[in-house]
Amino acid sequence: MTEQKSYPTALGAASRESITLLGTDLAADVMGEVGFGELAFWLATQRRPDRGEVRVFEAVLAALADHGYTPTAIVTRLTYLSAPDSVQGAIAAGLLGGGSRFLGVTEDVGNFLHEVLAEAGAVPADDAGFDELALRTVTAQRAEGRFVPGLGHHVHKDGDPRTPRLMQIAREEGKFGPHLALFEAIGRVHPQVLGKTLPLNGAGVCGAALADLGLPLALLRGFALLARTAGLIGQLAEEMRHPVGNDIFLSVDLDNRSVPPDPIEPS
Repeated sequence: MTEQKSYPTALGAASRESITLLGTDLAADVMGEVGFGELAFWLATQRRPDRGEVRVFEAVLAALADHGYTPTAIVTRLTYLSAPDSVQGAIAAGLLGGGSRFLGVTEDVGNFLHEVLAEAGAVPADDAGFDELALRTVTAQRAEGRFVPGLGHHVHKDGDPRTPRLMQIAREEGKFGPHLALFEAIGRVHPQVLGKTLPLNGAGVCGAALADLGLPLALLRGFALLARTAGLIGQLAEEMRHPVGNDIFLSVDLDNRSVPPDPIEPS
């Protein structure tokens, strides 16, 4: 007799009469009762977040939802121009552009700060201790010719407005932990090493905040993409009403110029 296989899950499961999600009845206990941000946190951790966690998490989602005509937004609009029959393709194209330069910084910062804290062993007791750890960290990165993730922004040269606001919200909710403290300290001490002042960018502070919430580090980019999905839907909706994709395309197509080949020599 063939053994009956089973595939256990604490997430969604459906019977003829009901749908169970996270051990609750989806229709009766979740729909209309649980906000989407809270549900996303709950799905990822399989524990229901408290009010403060929800507020910080949703602030992160808001911070990362949209940032104007970034490459992710442009490619969504251009893909829709090329394939207006494929809304899912346009959104997916934008999400695929979430990498090390855009959106991926959230993941990079969370992992970087976590590694620094793990190597330090004990969490510093005060701001002076965090400054000392931050100074050692920035100095080591500079000596190895590596950037400190989360430092700098191509637009917000004088400070990213999302950074102090998210730190304020985390403090208000008692969720300002060692990752945010170390990131804030890096902002204070890095001019001593780099000889210039760079802003702590919004994507970076989001990574620090998510790490302090105890969310899985391997999923931090996923949360950034969750946020940007909403933004890309907005970009797509605006493109449908007030299209600019064709102008973007033509600005490149009509202004290109032919140049001689530049062959790559064999190594």
